[in-house]
Amino acid sequence: MSYKSLLIPALLSGTMLSPAFAADVPADANLAADQTFTYRVMDEFSSFDPQVVEGVVGAEVVRDLFEGLYNQDADGNNVPGVALSHEVSEDNMTYTFTLRDDAKWSDGKPVTAGDFVYAWQRAVEPELASPYAWYMELMSIDNASAIIAGEKPITDLGVSAPDDHTLVVQLSQPLPYFDKMVSHATTFPAPKWAIEEHGSEWTRPENMVSNGAYMLTEHVLKERSVRERNPMYWDTDKTVIDKVVTLNIGDEAQGLTRYRAGEVDKTEIPAGQYPTLKEEFPDEAYALPRLCNYYFTFNVKNGPEAFKDARVRQALSYAVDRSVITDAVLQGGQFPAFTFTPGATADFEVPEVEYSTMTQAERDAKAKELLAEAGYGPDGEKLAFNYLYNTSESHQQVAIVASQMWKQKLGVDVTLENQEWKVFLETRGNQNFDMARGAWCGDYNEASTFLDLLTSPSGYNDGKYSNEKVDALMTEAKSSQDTTPLYAEVEKILADEMPVVPVYHYSTNIMLDSSVQGWPIHNVEQNWYSKDLYKVAE
Repeated sequence: MSYKSLLIPALLSGTMLSPAFAADVPADANLAADQTFTYRVMDEFSSFDPQVVEGVVGAEVVRDLFEGLYNQDADGNNVPGVALSHEVSEDNMTYTFTLRDDAKWSDGKPVTAGDFVYAWQRAVEPELASPYAWYMELMSIDNASAIIAGEKPITDLGVSAPDDHTLVVQLSQPLPYFDKMVSHATTFPAPKWAIEEHGSEWTRPENMVSNGAYMLTEHVLKERSVRERNPMYWDTDKTVIDKVVTLNIGDEAQGLTRYRAGEVDKTEIPAGQYPTLKEEFPDEAYALPRLCNYYFTFNVKNGPEAFKDARVRQALSYAVDRSVITDAVLQGGQFPAFTFTPGATADFEVPEVEYSTMTQAERDAKAKELLAEAGYGPDGEKLAFNYLYNTSESHQQVAIVASQMWKQKLGVDVTLENQEWKVFLETRGNQNFDMARGAWCGDYNEASTFLDLLTSPSGYNDGKYSNEKVDALMTEAKSSQDTTPLYAEVEKILADEMPVVPVYHYSTNIMLDSSVQGWPIHNVEQNWYSKDLYKVAE
């Protein structure tokens, strides 16, 4: 078999990258004596299990506890993790990763290619029912779809370990961005012996075995968790932060109060307060473009009958004045959204969809016309529905403003319902809602990470929208050398059928103490690793 090398930059010379992927501390830095990084999280983590975790904050913790084939640097580029390099076959169907020989688990056992094989098979195993099983299918790993469907055994998955330091992945079709997908938590290795010994309790601090820069040493449900440096981590000598503490603070205003008191080093900025805080704390308040979207999803499967009519869905979308939400409510540099895919996505050209070119007055008029055509409004049937969102001050404010717009412009009655994060995920995942808040942060920097969500097989297609043309276009895009016209057509179909209401594209609004250095402000995915941070003396 002949190969073409796709080596990580700077490995071409045969040398190892050094501090670029651990804390890169300037020689003249005056490091703080206490290297503890404390930050606020809103909700309890869904899991510490890499094949089960979902949600942004859960993934942040898992990236500290476990290490996959590749990590990301401060600009979002791949850098070595457990894998040093990879090669791709001429037909782009076989990826061969070379693993480092100094990677260890926290119990001292070596990290092997077999640990990845076990984890990837586990991710597609129907019995585990991983919420991210579909991600392995998106990766086009051979036989993943059949295994998830229960048609083949997990041993048929296209991943193998010829030896301890070689991982071979066989794809079912070429996927140009495959290597971008292996920094995702679902692809991280898992310790088979610990899972078999402790079952579902293997992620408890006293039972967990992990291979990342940190170990979980404490977890008090809905209160706090602590992770401390893993002395077995291969790059621990270049890690500066000794301890990472997360505090569960459900209220954003309280989080800001505790930040001001010096109790946390990082917290989210409450909606509408960024301009004031930026003036007060010019070196600590950040508004960073982020590869995320915010949307409302219609339950077209078993929601209200009205939601089966695209005209109703369009009307509700058109009536949302996105600029009011971004500029008057949130005030944190968010971008009004008329496409599902953010403009910050690599190599994505934002297509012009018709309703984005209208004035808001024109959209409002069209919304009334569409709703009337569908038989709802002042001269038709009353439209009423429930809107579900997870508990958060900013989510609540967006919900209130949107519902007022629908009431005032269209006469629609909306009942707001909020739930704690885990309950919300379950409710939404089971389609027990009319309309629900949705948000997605890219698992990798390519438009398919967003558009695949609205394909029929997607595990996060919570409204169960299905369009054969969209499915076909997204399938074609996986092996296309020019995805621009394909993605543009998908976005136009979505604008016509409106299964979701794009509201805005994210800006990360955070307060970050000036003592914390190394934050990846230029990484639009905002994938950060505690091992890359350090604290300087005040």
